[in-house]
Amino acid sequence: MEYTGSSYEGDFHNGRMEGKGTYNFPTGTRYDGEMKDGTFHGKGTLFFPNGSKYEGEWENGIANKGKYTFADGLEYDDEEWLYCDGYDRRFYTEICNGLKPAGRSQLTNRVPPREIPEGCYDCGDGFYNPKTRVVVDYNHKFLRNADDDEHDWIVKTCRKGWDEIVGYQPKMDA
Repeated sequence: MEYTGSSYEGDFHNGRMEGKGTYNFPTGTRYDGEMKDGTFHGKGTLFFPNGSKYEGEWENGIANKGKYTFADGLEYDDEEWLYCDGYDRRFYTEICNGLKPAGRSQLTNRVPPREIPEGCYDCGDGFYNPKTRVVVDYNHKFLRNADDDEHDWIVKTCRKGWDEIVGYQPKMDA
């Protein structure tokens, strides 16, 4: 574990993780639950740094059934997914707490919305700087370099960290 940056606190049997314990990944993800022969085995929960979690039943390190819950409490259901479909585009917080008054847009499901650094975009798993083409996580640690396709998608679709007043733009004849 010292080579991977992981840690474990809990029961051992024959020098292997076995019984109940907590396994911490270097990414900040944490597993609390049952272990057997050094793997996740039995009931356990993965807690992710963004506040979401996966509660499941594991067999020899593989989750064979479980439930994913987003940080805001929304539970994922692959059978009856009724959230953000073609007919109802409200955020989950708007469904739970009602819509904001007219003129106050809710641009993200987070309340309050995450503050984006000037000149950057919020691309879902971190901030993107189009000048350096680097994506960093929300703690400003390097995640990846964006290729051309990701750059174009982020610039076209993601929230940006500055205001632009566009105003009236006449249609140009070709």
